Amino acid sequence: MSITPDSADYQQCVNCVMDTTDPDIFFDEKGVCSHCLTYPVRKKAFVPEEMQGQILLDNMVKACRNAGRNKNYDCVIGVSGGVDSSYVAYLVHQLGLRPLAVHLDNGWNSELAVSNIRNLLDKLNIELHTYVLDWESFLDLQLAFLRSSTPDSEIPSDHAIVALMREIANKEGVPVIWGVNFSSEAILPQAWSQGHMDWTYIRNVHNKFGTKKLVNYPHYSVWKLIWYNRFKRQKLYNILNYIPYNKEEAKKILMQETGWRDYGGKHYESTYTRIFQSYILPVKFNFDKRKAHYSSLILAGQITRSEAAEMLKKSPYDEAGIKSEIVYLSKKLQISVSEFEQIMQTKPKKYSDYKSNWPELVKKTDKALFNRIIAFKRFLFKSL
Repeated sequence: MSITPDSADYQQCVNCVMDTTDPDIFFDEKGVCSHCLTYPVRKKAFVPEEMQGQILLDNMVKACRNAGRNKNYDCVIGVSGGVDSSYVAYLVHQLGLRPLAVHLDNGWNSELAVSNIRNLLDKLNIELHTYVLDWESFLDLQLAFLRSSTPDSEIPSDHAIVALMREIANKEGVPVIWGVNFSSEAILPQAWSQGHMDWTYIRNVHNKFGTKKLVNYPHYSVWKLIWYNRFKRQKLYNILNYIPYNKEEAKKILMQETGWRDYGGKHYESTYTRIFQSYILPVKFNFDKRKAHYSSLILAGQITRSEAAEMLKKSPYDEAGIKSEIVYLSKKLQISVSEFEQIMQTKPKKYSDYKSNWPELVKKTDKALFNRIIAFKRFLFKSL
């Protein structure tokens, strides 16, 4: 049963706008949530001080140039048409690097996203590599995740783009520069989405609910990551953590310098993401990702709690146009509207309901051993 503001069990943080729709949240005696309480420690771990950030930025540029000596590129970046990836492209261009931009075409690009990518890269004179997924098999994977009834239906795209970028970076022998950033992504409840790195989980969901063989789908296993990280020593850089990254300021710069245009929501450059995050997640799972995004910005000092609360008063989806959105989505997914509605009514499940890499270990161990497993996992996946 969903916890709503009218429920006796409902509680919202007095500092940010996260609430008990995150099943793992807890509060101190003052009503401050666990996300806010752990924020300083997590920020210290991910975001360097200003002087140290400049040193890391300088070292990144040096490492990229060394890796790219006598090569066509010195780094790989991902581009989606969204603000974070677009600003990464702008920054690396300003730093004098020679990136290869990689775009995963999963068949759901909005026209604005396509326009943003084209205009941005033309303006910056950056070469683009577009990988087009096999539509029929990728569609089958997306439908499998929807039918699995977990809140993880973005994983098919997220997993593939990471796999593709790391594969291309390995081939070119250069580092990867990500658009992941702490300032706007500090909060994302684990229960709202997990398993992005877990090929065992993805394959299990597809085997249970898919009907077609995956064709030319970029993916990686635990062992592939170990190969990249520990043996190939592939470098990964979160450049937006090295600078004082402000999303609204980044948008203004992109608009002025490259003609980039805003798309109205986080990751809404994809029509699937827009419908999934604005309608499917909040309606079926009671997960409104705006709460996590706004709370991250509150903690980063980029918006106030009252501003976030006011924005949350609006429905996450367009109530007047949602019926036509559902018809569009169902048609593109090649299912009937009634089947989509049946998916929406199916009881929600969790990542742990399916076979995966790590939860199986957790179920069989005590807390001390579990902590050792997690420490070993961090060692394996640590970016060098």
